[in-house]
Amino acid sequence: MKYAKKLELAIGVVILLIIITRFFGDDPQIDNLSNSQEVAAPILADSVSNDAVLEVEAVSSDQQNIFYPVTKVVDGDTLSINLDGTNTTIRLIGIDTPETVDPRKPVQCFGVEASNKAKELLVGKKVRLEMDSSQGNYDKYNRLLAYVYLEDGTLINKKLIQDGYGHEYTYNTPYKYQAEFKKAEQYAQSNKLGLWAPGVCEEKEVTPAQQLAPYPTLPTQSTSGYSCSANTYNCTDFSTHAEAQSVYEMCGGVNNDIHGLDQDKDGEACESLP
Repeated sequence: MKYAKKLELAIGVVILLIIITRFFGDDPQIDNLSNSQEVAAPILADSVSNDAVLEVEAVSSDQQNIFYPVTKVVDGDTLSINLDGTNTTIRLIGIDTPETVDPRKPVQCFGVEASNKAKELLVGKKVRLEMDSSQGNYDKYNRLLAYVYLEDGTLINKKLIQDGYGHEYTYNTPYKYQAEFKKAEQYAQSNKLGLWAPGVCEEKEVTPAQQLAPYPTLPTQSTSGYSCSANTYNCTDFSTHAEAQSVYEMCGGVNNDIHGLDQDKDGEACESLP
């Protein structure tokens, strides 16, 4: 009797399973729902993955893979490129080279050499650009601000400083490669390269205006302890405009702005300071 009851129970379970399978197992809606869930998951994953890849590729392309032909070298720190069919002027971030094309002043010491070096490096070449959000996109002259790289990876901004063809230059706010460029200038100074070579820029042009009326220092600001023999200070080294102006004028103003405190050459140093 015990075995018969167990057999009946087993048969009942089998019959129940058959009924469930018959009524629900072949339901096309259930099958479609199951299949759609299985298909939707990988499609969604692929979509998200592809979007991320496209975004990364866009950034990578902008920073590493797009090179533009150089159309002109203006001077040591300025050039022009063909940017998608438009002739665009680029101002190198973090460097200031002696002037050669400024109509308001004579050609500065080592300006021709710096310009020629830039031409040697850039003429006939293609370059890629790296922007720096800390500096904005354009300067007041509507020049695009950028770091410029050759196809072999050479960072032109740093190369010119390290070889002694320009000064490290900070305009108001620190930039991405400031520390690196300062070290590059120290390297050029220590090795007496380019404009840092002995005797290269010892003779300084003295205008009649300088002889008659030397630039005065501001009586309210002490300039003791500051040096005018090398590019040592940036605007970020001063607390106020008056302090920067004192050092700027002590060193000769527009005629000897050794520290590069007056980028627009209007006689006012570090105008953004309070």
